[in-house]
Amino acid sequence: MSNMNVLIYSGPGTTPACVNQCLETFRVLFTPYYSVSTVSEHILRDQPWEDKTAVIIIPGGADLPIVKEFREKINEKIKKYVQKGGKYIGICSGGYYGSGRCEFEVGTSMEVSGPRELKFFPGTCRGGVFRGFKYGSEAGARVADLKINTSLLPDQPNTVYGYVNGGGLFVDANKYPNVQTLAYYGDKLDVDYGADGKKAAVVLCKVSRGDALLFGPHLEFSPDLLKEDSEVPRFSQVIKSLAATNKQRIDFLRSSLKLLGLKVSDKVYERPKLSPLFLTSIDGSSATELVNLMEHEIGYHIQNIMDVGTDKFAINKSAASINTLENSSSHEDPNLAIKKIYLCDDKIPDPSMTPYFDLLSYKNHMVQFYQESEEHTISRGAVSNTFMYGEVVTSTSVLMDINYRLLPLLPDGFTIIGTVQVLGRGRSGNHWVNPRGVLPVSTLLRMPMNIVNNAPLVFVQYLSSMAYTRAILEYDVGYNKIPVRIKWPNDIYIRLPEYIGKEIDSRSKAVTHAKIGGVLVNTHAFDDQYYLIVGAGLNVNNEAPTTSINSVIKVMNEHEKSIDGSEFLEPLREEKLLARYNVIFHEMFEMFKKSGFSPFLQQYYKLWFHSNQIVTLANNNNIQAQICGITPDWGMLMARDLKTGTIYELQPDGNSFDMFKGLISSKR
Repeated sequence: MSNMNVLIYSGPGTTPACVNQCLETFRVLFTPYYSVSTVSEHILRDQPWEDKTAVIIIPGGADLPIVKEFREKINEKIKKYVQKGGKYIGICSGGYYGSGRCEFEVGTSMEVSGPRELKFFPGTCRGGVFRGFKYGSEAGARVADLKINTSLLPDQPNTVYGYVNGGGLFVDANKYPNVQTLAYYGDKLDVDYGADGKKAAVVLCKVSRGDALLFGPHLEFSPDLLKEDSEVPRFSQVIKSLAATNKQRIDFLRSSLKLLGLKVSDKVYERPKLSPLFLTSIDGSSATELVNLMEHEIGYHIQNIMDVGTDKFAINKSAASINTLENSSSHEDPNLAIKKIYLCDDKIPDPSMTPYFDLLSYKNHMVQFYQESEEHTISRGAVSNTFMYGEVVTSTSVLMDINYRLLPLLPDGFTIIGTVQVLGRGRSGNHWVNPRGVLPVSTLLRMPMNIVNNAPLVFVQYLSSMAYTRAILEYDVGYNKIPVRIKWPNDIYIRLPEYIGKEIDSRSKAVTHAKIGGVLVNTHAFDDQYYLIVGAGLNVNNEAPTTSINSVIKVMNEHEKSIDGSEFLEPLREEKLLARYNVIFHEMFEMFKKSGFSPFLQQYYKLWFHSNQIVTLANNNNIQAQICGITPDWGMLMARDLKTGTIYELQPDGNSFDMFKGLISSKR
């Protein structure tokens, strides 16, 4: 359950095209079982990623920069991870790198040759198998004829086709007892392929308790993401050939990943295309005023297209024309696509246009909860008075964060809500597809610079996680029994369904809870004010890859029934839950601006996991310490040395906390 991450290396030695191809294809294959995201060399080196990772993938690019970045520490971590049962996938240069020796373009000006540390394939990976390779060019690109080893993959055809541009072969693969060859090159090659006469293109290597799957060809490359190259006219035929046999490529990858021991989706998955964005307001006028301000301050680039910074918005004054939108079947780059906004202050769109989020229900709950609050009404600058909803968005945070012309014009409390994010963003810059059931929301808050000494910005993330946790527990009568807690500083965890109704030994190292929510705050400064984009996500109703709140509620109801209990909790509705969160967050933030975090300190302790927890401080000689709170000024975690009584203060953004191992280590 804990190995939910698929990490794709994105750093020196990779190319953007190879990383994007990996992201697209492996999301197709691994959704919904794993969370697929990119990872930098810094994270691989300095953070404890191993225990939560199902597989690490090294895409194509160039081998030597990886040699430089990975030498010693990262290599050692990857080797130990695989030897203990982890999985490694290396593609093209990642395949060279996973071998005992790399021999690339030997005898030419591009020669790269020498031993490699990982040695998952004990022998030599030699290439490029076809002449003509040039860095940054499609001049050497070919469609390779690959002969499948149907004795290992009996459900596959005899032949599949894949993109090759500089890829290698695994020399004498059949002589190594830990190696199985899944596919061979069927073409005549331009390199010596060894004494056994076999031209191994894809190999599966047993490495102690783990496995490594190495590819010479780029079988992750989708023709949908390839573009014709005017300097290489024949490349258009390469794209057409790959498109004609694309299903076989995907099927072969699917079977290879299953053989590697991973869970793979048998469903055809495509990244959803961006949907319309509906802009409205609770008070019935603020959204219209925002559009008027945008027209005055930014103006139109052409027709109804507005350039708001990085994105371009198509502004529509009414949702009446929504049915005339075309749904193109071609591939869409969400970064470049024009985002279509429909102003809906006068009328909420038909529910059929927002089947996964009831805008009218959300508005009604917002009005109700603000009326029940201390303010008894919703002000123009209240959280989510003005909001925008899209079923499929790039990222609720990014839509504000990257658009510098738009951001200063947005009203206080402006909120963007999504159902699916195709470019969801987390800490360390990771990106992923946020599936339906995981509710993403981002809110704009402003703080005058002259108050941050009394109300430090670092605490805003604490407030958001507290507000979401309270929104769950205060959802309605009886929901205070839901076993949710905050992991320092701002992640929200819930007890796993299999532990509902069971006693948990406080000394146990078992993973008894799963992360269901988190917060990311991005900060900008304009005109003596901080602009805080508070992005929060909560897994309300998506069971994979870990669990959801509603999955736990279902098990709680079953447990209650088994002991003759009569209490039954309805599943959480996203509209009601989010409205509750907004109102709680608004009240907390307004008090925070006046009084700082001190009024919330004891409340935070009641909601977190860590009171008196014994931990190991990995970067302080593995000192055993007891958590004794957070500092009221900057939110640093305080841990008291059990032997000397020395207090250590740990920064929330500078340390990684493996809660179940009780291990705290610094990020670099």
